[in-house]
Amino acid sequence: MDTGLAKPAVNATGTPESAWRRRKDAWEHLGYILSELVRVVGNGSGEPETLVQEAGKLIGLIAAIEPYWATPGISYFNEMVAALEADDYDPAMEKVYLVNQTFRSQTQYIEPDTLHAEDEENEPTARFTPVVEVLMVDNGRVEEIEGFKQEMLDQRRSSDEFTYNLVVVPSVEDALVALMINPTIQTCVLTPRFELHTRQKLSTALHGYISAQMDGMFSSGKQVDLLLDLERLVERLRPEVAVYLVAGVALESLARELTGRFRRIFSRNDGMDLHLSIIGEILSRYETPFFNALQRHARRPGGVFHAMPISRAGSVQNSPWARDLVDFYGINLLLAETSATSGGLDSLLDPHGSIRDAHELAARAFGSHRTYFVTNGTSTANKIVHQSILAPGDIVLVDRNCHKSHHYSLVLAGAHVKYLEAYPLQEHAIYGAVPLREIKKALLELRRAGKLHKVKMITLTNCTFDGIIYDPRRVMEECLAIKPDLVFLWDEAWYAFAGFHPIYRKRTAMAAARGLEADLSTAQHRRRYEEQVGQLPEPGTHEDPANDEAWLNARLIPDPQATRLRIYATQSTHKTLTSLRQGSMIHVHDQDFASRNANSFREAYMTHTSTSPNYQILASLDIGRRQVELEGYALVQRQVDLALSISKAIARHDLLRKYFRVLDSSDLIPEQFRTSRNTNPVRDGLAAWDQAWDTDEFVVDPSRLTLDISRTGVDGDTFKHSYLMDGHAIQVNKTSRTSVLLMTNIGTNRSAVAYLIEVLIKIANELERQRRLDGRDAYPAQPTAQPQVPLPDFSHFAPAFDGGAQSGDMRRAYYLTYDDPATTFYHSPAIRERIAAGQEVVSAAFVTPYPPGFPVLVPGQVISLPILDYMDALDTREIHGYHRQYGYQVFTPEALALVEQDKRG
Repeated sequence: MDTGLAKPAVNATGTPESAWRRRKDAWEHLGYILSELVRVVGNGSGEPETLVQEAGKLIGLIAAIEPYWATPGISYFNEMVAALEADDYDPAMEKVYLVNQTFRSQTQYIEPDTLHAEDEENEPTARFTPVVEVLMVDNGRVEEIEGFKQEMLDQRRSSDEFTYNLVVVPSVEDALVALMINPTIQTCVLTPRFELHTRQKLSTALHGYISAQMDGMFSSGKQVDLLLDLERLVERLRPEVAVYLVAGVALESLARELTGRFRRIFSRNDGMDLHLSIIGEILSRYETPFFNALQRHARRPGGVFHAMPISRAGSVQNSPWARDLVDFYGINLLLAETSATSGGLDSLLDPHGSIRDAHELAARAFGSHRTYFVTNGTSTANKIVHQSILAPGDIVLVDRNCHKSHHYSLVLAGAHVKYLEAYPLQEHAIYGAVPLREIKKALLELRRAGKLHKVKMITLTNCTFDGIIYDPRRVMEECLAIKPDLVFLWDEAWYAFAGFHPIYRKRTAMAAARGLEADLSTAQHRRRYEEQVGQLPEPGTHEDPANDEAWLNARLIPDPQATRLRIYATQSTHKTLTSLRQGSMIHVHDQDFASRNANSFREAYMTHTSTSPNYQILASLDIGRRQVELEGYALVQRQVDLALSISKAIARHDLLRKYFRVLDSSDLIPEQFRTSRNTNPVRDGLAAWDQAWDTDEFVVDPSRLTLDISRTGVDGDTFKHSYLMDGHAIQVNKTSRTSVLLMTNIGTNRSAVAYLIEVLIKIANELERQRRLDGRDAYPAQPTAQPQVPLPDFSHFAPAFDGGAQSGDMRRAYYLTYDDPATTFYHSPAIRERIAAGQEVVSAAFVTPYPPGFPVLVPGQVISLPILDYMDALDTREIHGYHRQYGYQVFTPEALALVEQDKRG
């Protein structure tokens, strides 16, 4: 069989997710084609030429990608191709069959024994061992490389907890391609022998991305500098990948020059030590201190003379009335239930053992100074951070559309709140994010009002529910240029996965903090700052704000001497990574933590953390951290790919695109915030994706799909419940009047995606049928008109609760409701009458519709007509703080007058 094919470009779409899926699909399709060839040739019926041509195309595709994988290996692939070219279809089919047997997991951890080892009955062995791949960059002689590979592989033992195989590439570009398209690479071994450019044919998009990563590097003639550049690139793209150096000569000299950059430096005769280092490094990421301790505890015999009758299943194991709890959950869950903090289990409130070790491993994984586990959700995590930083009377800037836990925690802290407005997307009934200009404007207003010294913190949602993502580094740079000691809380409840992908990672709070910290220490940053000092006018005064315009228009640069980086991120691990419900983490990058916040953070943590934390949640957080350190990149890349496949399926299906449309960046982000002007950068490949995320003020998370359903004539809440959840058991969370949010995650698989598409087609068919029955056109020319009420802006705080510079004292308003009779209830018509009569009606409670899930009213806020219009038009089933029988809880005029009198003293 002569394939006769020109070699296709690696990863024709330029996206790394395509590689793993195309590779797996190509191998599986090739297996099918070869089985058909064997059947046709064996029966002597049919024409095999078409099958031969199809096999040749698949071989060409695999040949372009397979050099970047160690398993099955290019030698194995060439043996299969040789069998095909000799028309030996049976042995070729067997080889392909063995490869396909190894694609057992979604992230393609392949067991090599099933490829090469056979038992006495000539069947593949059944031993399953986690497998990783080690990337080696070496352009030496083939014989020498193969000898070194074999020496390394000979070190492997059957008792190892996992095994590895080596993939060798000759150039920097090949190394970067391998790191991007092969997620099983967990370790990198560099040698001083490498070229810069690949001999492979890369797609335009992939080559553009690789070239952008190498820009400004590899210009030195010194081999040491070239090695350092390559190590930096590996660290930038895949920071979880350990990098070792194998050098043949001048080892001691290299060690002096490269100290701190490589995990370790070896000579070519140190194969055993390198092997042990690879094994040890992977095992260090595999370690789960608390989960291991909990398992040991569950296996120990003992007696319970303490709390928790359910511990060790004591109260249910032999109960005829409760035994089904054991049957449903299993005995291990109950054996692990305990109130003990001894025997290695440690205390969450005062960790000194396994929980402390788990915290330290999580800090390493997520790139923070410190990480803390939280077992009752990110709502509690937010309360802990706010209370640890804020004192009564401090001013905090808050996105009004942030999660309600922030608003409640600010009441508890007693801070004065200055709300920031996100840009509205009126057509889709969605709020976006807060523009940087608005944040700077608020800080400058506070500076002119003489209140800047009271501003302590800013709280923003880095990745909104709808997937609008900030550029946290730029936000922090420019805000710190105005107030150098500003504390940042980034709510990343829906963004915990982002730290494990090279493009997502840049827009996480912890990565931005590390990058900003490194930049502040450079002479280049100092020069940029000094240049700007000479160009910017003096700050505007209270009487003359004119100079503020120059500050608003400039890309502000913080003073490296005055700036202190105090950055916190809260993440719902259970929402986007592996964890039991309510498992969350707090990540800290605070240069002043030890001196300014350690004690208050501890007290806040004690205040909000149960003295009986759920150990199963803690164990799942430990496991979740382990998983993302070992396969996070593969999992995140897959969820993006699957989301992209949903978008493409809807756009390409004639019936689906009649009724549904996935909103892109142009729908969700106004043009002034998109420097790249790209409407769907992920679809256009890595280079476009990377550029947009480098330049645009806001970007859209590609794993979240806002499905516009306006053409269906059905509102979002009805579509969610009646069509998706009740009709087909498809779970979704957020809706607006005209949209439904679909989210892929690291647990999404291709079968689930196929089912979703199938369900949408069924719904579209039903809509078509219903229109015909109603005697209407099968399809409306324009989206069905939905009653659109403008999303309301925050009004203002009543004078009684004014904290200055448009900030408000919600705590005072909240606790005023405890006085009797300080409040009463009015329905919307009665409030409208009072507004028309010139009265201010002030909310005494939080009013939070679900969706969208943020307070429309907060304690102390004046109720406006646009807010009433919005609330009256809502058909949401769930509105917290609004009593359908009584109406809105508002303050009486007498109570407000007493507060104002008290303020005047």
